[in-house]
Amino acid sequence: MDTTSDLSSMVRLNIGGKKFCTTIDTLTNREPDSMLAAMFSGRHAMSHQPNSGYVFIDRDGKHFRHILNWLRDGIPPTLSDPDSSQLLLEADYYQLLGLKEILKASRRETGEVEAELTRVDIIKCIQSERVRFRGVNLSGLDLSKLDLSLVDFSYACLRNVFFSRTNLQLAKFRDADAEGSIFHNAILRECEFTSANLRGALLAGASLQSANLQDACLVDCSFCGADLRSAHLQNADLTNANLEGANLEGANLKGAKLSNANLKGANLQRAYLRHVNLREAHLEGANLGGANMTGAIR
Repeated sequence: MDTTSDLSSMVRLNIGGKKFCTTIDTLTNREPDSMLAAMFSGRHAMSHQPNSGYVFIDRDGKHFRHILNWLRDGIPPTLSDPDSSQLLLEADYYQLLGLKEILKASRRETGEVEAELTRVDIIKCIQSERVRFRGVNLSGLDLSKLDLSLVDFSYACLRNVFFSRTNLQLAKFRDADAEGSIFHNAILRECEFTSANLRGALLAGASLQSANLQDACLVDCSFCGADLRSAHLQNADLTNANLEGANLEGANLKGAKLSNANLKGANLQRAYLRHVNLREAHLEGANLGGANMTGAIR
């Protein structure tokens, strides 16, 4: 039995510290236009870690096994909304177009009512000076990388909408239902999310300076590395939210619920935390310099 070719086609990957073994065929056949296929096409010199021989990719490895299984079998995983949102983000990064389309279609199917407009409709609308989508159902649409600054989405149904890298500065989301939506690396400066439902939304790396999130449902949200300087989070529900490494300098968290919230390594300098219950929050490595902690429960 000739094992030479099998061994030469093996690939060892280190994805953010998680290690995987696969083959070049798996990485290149099903999604030939993906970033992974390009990396291992033989056209590019790969940098391997000394001694181990692993190729390192600086991404979260949590969902990479689902990506490998998709590339092997062509069967997408069945995941909860937050995990599905995170996998969609990874599929976007690796440019796995087939997986992206299936995940988006699956998210649209879980919506209660079909979206009333399409991405093309939205693009036509934003060419006018003032745009309002108040109360409109846009569930499941891909609105990534558009300029939607100043748009009014108040009371709209925005479940599972893909807002990745979208400019939403000064947009209004008052009382909107944006459960499970993806705002990864979106510009959300001075946005209004008062009383909005963002349960399970992904806002990692988003720019939220001076955003108004008062009374918002932020349960299970991911704000990893997000910029929340001077954000208004009064009475917001941040139960189980992931704010690791987020910048909350000068943010107002009066009355916010932080049960099991992950604030490891977060910047909370000069944050307003009076009478906030921090007992169940994870604050390892957080910077609390100058924070107003009067009456806070620790």
